[in-house]
Amino acid sequence: MIAISPLRNAYRGYRFPGEVIAHAVWLYLRFPLSFRDVEELLVERGVHVSYETVRCWVAKFGPQFAAELRKREVRPGRVWHLDEMAVRIGGKPHWVWRAVDEHGATLDVLLQEHRDTEAAERFFQVLLGHADATPERIHTDKLGSYAAAIRRLPELVDVDHQQVRSAQRCNNRVEQAHQPTRIRERRMGRFRCTVSAQRFLASFTRTWNLFRPRRRSYTAPQHRIALQERFATWRVAAELRP
Repeated sequence: MIAISPLRNAYRGYRFPGEVIAHAVWLYLRFPLSFRDVEELLVERGVHVSYETVRCWVAKFGPQFAAELRKREVRPGRVWHLDEMAVRIGGKPHWVWRAVDEHGATLDVLLQEHRDTEAAERFFQVLLGHADATPERIHTDKLGSYAAAIRRLPELVDVDHQQVRSAQRCNNRVEQAHQPTRIRERRMGRFRCTVSAQRFLASFTRTWNLFRPRRRSYTAPQHRIALQERFATWRVAAELRP
């Protein structure tokens, strides 16, 4: 008997095969499209589904794909850049805490209501748990919550912590990493729920890490090969191979 992976088994009961579902999820997470945009693109390919069906597919399979992509990411760098981005959800201010390494890859994203020491400590705990490593150096802005949280965590006590002003541009990597999220936030008409926003950010981040453009680093043939490798990784993460 051939063993069926849990993700491939999750496609059972759906009217469309896993290839169609995974393609719809990829379109939404990879490009600044609405659910209705994805619906139209699928119709052009002869797949007739409603935008609500696409929304359900993204909500269910997006986190599963993201978890598989995280397993296949390279080991994080030794220099981490941390920053927070303000968003409004339900008329209330929230904060998107983000960490990237020196290569520009996003390590983690966490949506929280506060911007205090407890919030910073929680973000560090999530970050350290997922990275399974400690950095050599951490760059943050002048927010005092970072230093207070680092003093509370034994794993980070000996890490070189550098606090810089935004004008010094030492933390540009993480500030630039906020831009794709800003674009998606505007395209989605702002986030409406903290749970769905965190779920989207986690799925979007892992997909962006895989397909983030670095065209200037490659020649045209190298870029084509890199894209083929990324698509192969996506297909494995979506369990589209037998």
